[in-house]
Amino acid sequence: MPNKQSPPSYVGFGMLTPVYIMALDKLPKHNTGALVHQVSEYVYDDAAIIACNLSQWRIPSGMIGTSVGDDLLGHYVADTLKEMGVQSEVRFTKKYKTPLEVNVSDKLGARTYFWQRSPEILDTLNTADLSMLKNADLMYVDWYDGDNIIRAMNEARRLGVPVFLNLEHGHKDSEIFEKLASRATICQAVTDDAQIGRKGAMLNVAKKLLKAGIKTAIITMAKQGCMVVQGDEIIRAYAPKVKAVDGSGAGATFSSGFIYGYLKGWNLEESVRFAIAAASLKVTRSGLKMFSIKDIKALAATIRVERMVYRDNQFLELSEILSAESPLIQESKKLAQKLLPKKKTERRKLKKSLVE
Repeated sequence: MPNKQSPPSYVGFGMLTPVYIMALDKLPKHNTGALVHQVSEYVYDDAAIIACNLSQWRIPSGMIGTSVGDDLLGHYVADTLKEMGVQSEVRFTKKYKTPLEVNVSDKLGARTYFWQRSPEILDTLNTADLSMLKNADLMYVDWYDGDNIIRAMNEARRLGVPVFLNLEHGHKDSEIFEKLASRATICQAVTDDAQIGRKGAMLNVAKKLLKAGIKTAIITMAKQGCMVVQGDEIIRAYAPKVKAVDGSGAGATFSSGFIYGYLKGWNLEESVRFAIAAASLKVTRSGLKMFSIKDIKALAATIRVERMVYRDNQFLELSEILSAESPLIQESKKLAQKLLPKKKTERRKLKKSLVE
């Protein structure tokens, strides 16, 4: 694990809760049962998952979270973060019991979850100490923590710390989108149409994020892969086929992979490849133990990608750019026409003289 004295490069901000993951073949019909193959337990939500993942990859990570109950589950959360090497001053309270989440995952990668998220619990984010952000290189937040993340986002912006916002479907709500997108640097979103592979839907969401001032727009599409737009560069990556066992935490693992590349200073394609590979490997086994950097990079090298560009408020295929005559090419042609002799006989003479 990373040196505890090193300031966290990554800081997660959000809900803290223990989770039980039950992996099975198929969800049972109502009022029936199913055989559970494996039960895993670790710390949720996504901000905490990412902190644990990055810590396993030797990135100094911290977590600023909600208070937890002064009970067995609450102390389990604190102990688990400590064991994973995540820096966090977990706050205990006797006002409520530690909330619990239960997830049921099937082999198709589907996830059915049951969670406890009362306003009383989320409100404790508003009193959390934000001093850990001072030396951070990135902060992560989730839109479903509501207005409770705004204070931290404002503080990160004041300190010049980039903010990674997981917006998911939140971009469809104009009020939520307006409040949060303007405070984020990197934004991860999804769109229902994109889940079935419609490129137009992906592009529309990406354009929406870019217009809002987002520097890096990430559109995830589960087994369809992702599309990432940064500046005028666009990477469309396709997820490899894997045998899914547990889809819980796949989205957070994708975020972890992208953030890892970002913090390492990798280029966009390297970060996207690593993120897709990490998430794909994650679903092949249950639990929060990550695959090694070496294993993830090996799979990342095999991932199919397409490249596009974003210019003049339009998304263009590279083939379109290469086939189009840019102003420089046009000027070069005009210059060549002026310099080269017009008559074929004169051109032949010129060519012959050059050979001789």
